[in-house]
Amino acid sequence: MGNTSPSKAAAPGASPEAVPAAEIAGTGAGAGAGPGSAPPPAPRTGDVQPAATAASFTTHVLKDGDSFLVANAYGDIEGDSDGLFHDDTRLLSQARLRIAGTRPEMLSAAVTRDNVFFVAHLTNHPLPPLGVDPMPSGLLHVVRTRFLSGNRLYERLRFHNYGLGPVRVPLRFDYAADFRDMFEVRGCVRPARGELLPVDASHDRLAFSYRGLDGRVRHSVVSFSRPPASIDADGARFELLLEAGAQDDLFIEVGLAPQEPPSLARYRSAAAHARRRMRARAARGARIRSAGPLFGDWMERSRADLALLTSDLSTGPYPYAGIPWFSTPFGRDAVVTALQVLWLDPGLARGVLAFLAEHQAHEASAFMDSAPGKIMHETRKGEMAALRELPFGLYYGGVDTTPLFVMLAGAHARRTGDLAFVDRLWPALLAATAWIERTCDANPDGFLDYARGADSGLANQGWKDSSDSVFHADGRIPDGPIALVEVQGYAFAALQAMSALARLRGEPEPAARWRQRARRLQAAVEARFWMPEAGYYGIAIDGEGALCRVRTSNPGHLLYTGLPTPERAARVAANLLSPAFATGWGIRTLAEGEARYNPMSYHNGSVWPHDTALCAAGIARGGDRDGALRLFRAMFQTATHFDMRLPELFCGFPRKHGNTPVSYPVACLPQAWAAGSAFMLLQACLGVDVDGRAGEIRVHRPRLPLGVDRVAVRGLGVGDRCVDLVFQRTGDHVVAYAEGEDAGSVPIRST
Repeated sequence: MGNTSPSKAAAPGASPEAVPAAEIAGTGAGAGAGPGSAPPPAPRTGDVQPAATAASFTTHVLKDGDSFLVANAYGDIEGDSDGLFHDDTRLLSQARLRIAGTRPEMLSAAVTRDNVFFVAHLTNHPLPPLGVDPMPSGLLHVVRTRFLSGNRLYERLRFHNYGLGPVRVPLRFDYAADFRDMFEVRGCVRPARGELLPVDASHDRLAFSYRGLDGRVRHSVVSFSRPPASIDADGARFELLLEAGAQDDLFIEVGLAPQEPPSLARYRSAAAHARRRMRARAARGARIRSAGPLFGDWMERSRADLALLTSDLSTGPYPYAGIPWFSTPFGRDAVVTALQVLWLDPGLARGVLAFLAEHQAHEASAFMDSAPGKIMHETRKGEMAALRELPFGLYYGGVDTTPLFVMLAGAHARRTGDLAFVDRLWPALLAATAWIERTCDANPDGFLDYARGADSGLANQGWKDSSDSVFHADGRIPDGPIALVEVQGYAFAALQAMSALARLRGEPEPAARWRQRARRLQAAVEARFWMPEAGYYGIAIDGEGALCRVRTSNPGHLLYTGLPTPERAARVAANLLSPAFATGWGIRTLAEGEARYNPMSYHNGSVWPHDTALCAAGIARGGDRDGALRLFRAMFQTATHFDMRLPELFCGFPRKHGNTPVSYPVACLPQAWAAGSAFMLLQACLGVDVDGRAGEIRVHRPRLPLGVDRVAVRGLGVGDRCVDLVFQRTGDHVVAYAEGEDAGSVPIRST
């Protein structure tokens, strides 16, 4: 792997130095096995194994709370990187349906648009004769429907005989539970594991158990709605007899403990509960409506993905980073996602801020990369984290999460005008800002830098956290501590946010001090990071004080924070929109022609939608609304090739006539800040800003993409009022106006 630790950048097969060039078409989440992954289970003796099809490799995901499922289009779990997971532990490593010893034939498979149900339509290969002749293929219809609710998997299999006579349907369900930690599934090899306990195969259930090295016994129980014809430690066998035209249902549940036997009533009750909860999550905040069907599909799919990934924690809603590798709270990802949708749904930001404040560091630890005031990078609940085999149980190795936290608090206060929440957060904000200031004071130039505390931590601690993502122009990896250019922008914005909040709290002295400190940092960045010959900023300053003179997408984030002068911002925007960066699908993380450039790499030439969105927002902030619109259009067209769902990243090959964007094999899909990118890109084009404290909406030079003549933002909250904000193309201009009961009381300032 490219990383020194199994971090976000070290998903299976995701080595930043070399990624397979072959595209795994339509793989979705978790498609590839990385180093150390176990091979798929060997076929059971006597099974007929049809040749692999595209459906074998296509994956579909479901999530609820701290549980998620990754399975292929047949609904099977084959034991590679798929499975049913809970709290970073794989509860099912195999779950296969066979009809007469053969995998059924695929008709179609999909997850419903609200992300609640997986539905596969299957049919039979020829079945053994009940009388004289075998049943030909294509007469048995199997509908496999499943969902997650309350950290429990519910499944219904409906069998319908469309033949002219009765049919015997021999079914076999194969199950296994390896209880591997998520990091093992991702490729980590442990020196020792716990003990798999004997499987309890009773008359209507299979109970798997594992005693971990942490002393905890974990369970996974598979229950059937009727006793099978036979059951053993590897699965269960059923014999269905279907008369002509008849149908029959079988219900299966998988959970952490046995409950009442599965039934139609339990299935319906849990399904209604799951649908209500998902609808409630999806209903938060304002909605985007448009007459453009594809554009509307993209907005709705992005919204549904955010609803899927958001867990309702005790502190409020929190977007988990992505499925399959990062279905857990991350600091940076959640803050960026909250910033992306803040204009539509400030409630998500509130939940993120509350959770991160509650988990703020209060002590120094080299192993955890923590220090008082620092905001967490990642938290995990698996066995390896509990045993401290890895530091990610509660890990603070992100240099940017703390200033981003302060940035978000300032942006949330401006968006909502909620100073009571600022008062509640104030101790955490003071501690976070104190950490920023202490760290900057220790740097010769006053920059916010990082150096990991232990070899088990992340070598690079910005958002590009792979081991080779920061380097000099000749490709050399620099010595630390490292000061990243975009992190200085975050620190600048954080200091400005604290200054503004202190003024609102009636504290002029600290407000003035933080404002002056922000200006000093701004001047230092302009003096030390600017490359006059390139008209661009370098990515980092190393421990020797040398600038890494490499053109990356990182300065696009600097534009987002408003640090550069207008002249330099324009030059950076021109670079980002040039062919060296702009592929036609999005912005590359590294300019073509730079050392280590590789369009198939994780961070050195790939395209990340959230990165493109931040760059677009920065370009728009500098006044180039048309440049932002160009990037919006590129991302929209990319989404159409990924079923209206932007992946975590994809390869950075240039767009050519007739080509499609090239998948990155193990990208998370769905992924929170990729889904949120659609809304940040739209805001950049519309030029809309909601000032909750002033109780008004400001719109600056709005643009609409070609083919979309009207966009309505329904239910946009402004203080305690709610309006429908409409953007309408009129000739060569786009006008904005409000509709609804409160429209007359919410001013719209157009510039």
